[in-house]
Amino acid sequence: MPDQPAQRLALGVAYRGGAYQGWQSQPHGRTVQDRLEAALAAFAAQPLRTVCAGRTDAGVHALNQVVHLDAPVVRDAFAWVRGTNRYLERDIALQWCVPVDSGFDARRSALGRRYAYLLLESPVRPAIEQGACGWSFRPLDGDAMRAAAALLLGEHDFSSFRAAECQAATPVRTLRALEVRRRGAYWRFDFDADAFLHHMVRNLMGCLVAVGTGRRPPDWVAEVLAARSREAAAPTFAPDGLYFLGPYYDRRHALPERTPAHDWLP
Repeated sequence: MPDQPAQRLALGVAYRGGAYQGWQSQPHGRTVQDRLEAALAAFAAQPLRTVCAGRTDAGVHALNQVVHLDAPVVRDAFAWVRGTNRYLERDIALQWCVPVDSGFDARRSALGRRYAYLLLESPVRPAIEQGACGWSFRPLDGDAMRAAAALLLGEHDFSSFRAAECQAATPVRTLRALEVRRRGAYWRFDFDADAFLHHMVRNLMGCLVAVGTGRRPPDWVAEVLAARSREAAAPTFAPDGLYFLGPYYDRRHALPERTPAHDWLP
């Protein structure tokens, strides 16, 4: 009998990024992709490669990272979840598995991506939430940060907010939403865009916090944007409070956009 064609699967992955050197595979193997692919290979009893929706930096977390792979073995969808999780560290776990058509691509099929940044405002550094949130010891002005955020919406050249090592073909991105809200001592910043540049959210956060603490006026971010120079912006903010909420796709793919961790994040 002829060999069965490989079945393409989409997988949702959640992880805490503090122990890893980002998503993308590296020779030292201390990345989320390396650990996930090792676990998948252990479950499938053969090597497997994954393609992700969005690479995350060292220390950055994900609630619903989406990857696709071509599975050479036939297993029930949830068997992939339970079986692979047996071989994963406790801070990485598959959340779901959905068969998709062969034309689906976790990266190229995404219509957009969402991130959230969780920031503690307190004169005392975080302890219980260390590594899970950013920190500002200065008080923050929410109205000022919202005014600055409004100036960043739309399609722009975000060169001022991209890392020097960014490999994107163009710095032009469309920021569809940037919401700022507070719950107790914590601020949450929600970003929605067609795609993000390397360090883009963390560089935006650096500027928003500069505005929030009063070191810069809100309209300064428009000057930074127009400068198209990384030197014009604030320093890159810490990765600790950054969460990749996940990509979103055409509804015909029927992929989950939420995991239980979305309800856990304030």
